[in-house]
Amino acid sequence: MAETKATYDSIMRDLKARKFAPVYYLMGDEPYYIDKICDYITDNALAPEERDFNQTVLFGSETPAAQVVEAARRYPMMSEKQVVVVKEAQNIKQTDVLQKYFEKPMTSTILVICHKNGKIDGRKREYIKAIQQAGIIFESVKLKDYQLPAFIEQYLKDRKVSIDPKSTQLIADAIGADLSRLTGELDKVLISLPENDRRVTPQVVEDQIGVSKDFNGFELRDAIVHRNVFKANQIINYFDKNPKAGSIYSLLPLLFNYFQNLMVAYYSPNRNSQEAVAGWLEMKSPWGAKDYMTGMKNYSGMKVMQIISKLREIDAKSKGLDNANTPPEELMRELIFYILH
Repeated sequence: MAETKATYDSIMRDLKARKFAPVYYLMGDEPYYIDKICDYITDNALAPEERDFNQTVLFGSETPAAQVVEAARRYPMMSEKQVVVVKEAQNIKQTDVLQKYFEKPMTSTILVICHKNGKIDGRKREYIKAIQQAGIIFESVKLKDYQLPAFIEQYLKDRKVSIDPKSTQLIADAIGADLSRLTGELDKVLISLPENDRRVTPQVVEDQIGVSKDFNGFELRDAIVHRNVFKANQIINYFDKNPKAGSIYSLLPLLFNYFQNLMVAYYSPNRNSQEAVAGWLEMKSPWGAKDYMTGMKNYSGMKVMQIISKLREIDAKSKGLDNANTPPEELMRELIFYILH
């Protein structure tokens, strides 16, 4: 039985070890990982001189299932393997024809099926089972906003570049969860770095991505932590004039995460020790607990509970629940005023 819960890392590990499965069914709402796996196979499974006769790219929007199977059943020419890639596979209708192939795939063929912006209907159990027996099913899931900083840090670390937490959050807030765009912007930043200073700083982010290092979601969070009413209103006014710099949709998760952790910090056995609070919050270093020590001085436990309730209310309103016509920017002002007063 083939691996049924394949991850991107496990697939790439096997590919780099030249352990190729007969079938890769790549599906999901995040095209980034689908493209990365597909591109690696087409770039590495065959030697350059083997590709002309043994690498085929088909499109599901214009290729019947029978033609896909016909291509997959061909024998390679002067090569041990052939690669058949099917893009836009979500447009193929005759899955019964493909299922018969999956039940007895060619071991000399690497069939890569790219099914983007969706996945196989879960009711097609026999179809799914046939794919699992033939090779690998991989679902590429979009990252949540809270997962973006870790992705950014790892992407840069793999390229021997360091980044501070503020710069990480600036990039995550500005670009969002479109990984293709995000990695494109990170690559642009990488090219700009001098060989003798491989660090990404807020100034680098401002210069290369165009995100203000002074007026952004990270700075607004900092102003709220320190209960700096003037600075918070400065940033909100900047957002009004520059909507792309910050929105309620990126701000809500950032603030909810902070106040949720602040509530947890209140239950720490030793709230007076930064090291103890960091350990209680399972942080990697005591430095990360600094904002929570400040928050416990500026916000009572009762106020934090009320803020969390308000965050939930504003989140619902931002999605149109119990909100007839209040625009997002007014909801943001209402939220910030409530938190700071």
